[in-house]
Amino acid sequence: MNKEKAASQVREWVESIVIALAIAIVIQTFIVQAFKIPSGSMIPTFKIGDRIFVNKFLYSARVPFVNWRLPILDIKEPKRGDIIVFVSPEDARKDFVKRLVAFGGEKVEIRGGRILVNGIALEGPCYKSVYYYNAGDYGREGKVIVVPQNSYFVLGDNSANSRDSRYWGFVPKKNLVGKAMFIYWPLNRIKSIT
Repeated sequence: MNKEKAASQVREWVESIVIALAIAIVIQTFIVQAFKIPSGSMIPTFKIGDRIFVNKFLYSARVPFVNWRLPILDIKEPKRGDIIVFVSPEDARKDFVKRLVAFGGEKVEIRGGRILVNGIALEGPCYKSVYYYNAGDYGREGKVIVVPQNSYFVLGDNSANSRDSRYWGFVPKKNLVGKAMFIYWPLNRIKSIT
């Protein structure tokens, strides 16, 4: 094999690798990203060590590394009950996974283990199967919280072991990363997330 042919093959390999890496970076930055569940705050929905894929494009397009959103590219708004990933309001280096309970302008109260939004108990299996404990400054017994505009109130499914909106307040809309779509690891737990 002559030197020109060898150089051409090396160049082709390098170009292929660079293109593949660029595509992978674009996909992870704007479309889908893998996350590992580090704690038990979302048991039984997620177990410690579960690995999930998060759709980052569904709610918005984010500019990487600076926590900016491009509202013009918003696809849809999150729904109550969605399991969302967001940048921690307390530490911008961490991402959290919680269930969205209330939106800006809504009143939230935890009473008798139930979540009340605007005075009405939330229905559905994801809410009825959890006893929500009164805890933190935003979850005290008898306290009604009004969620600020462009913010969310989120709770962990394992209320006894979750540091969530009851403790640190609200998730600004700009902190939203995406929606948890499915568990991909371990293999015996592969499933879509509702």
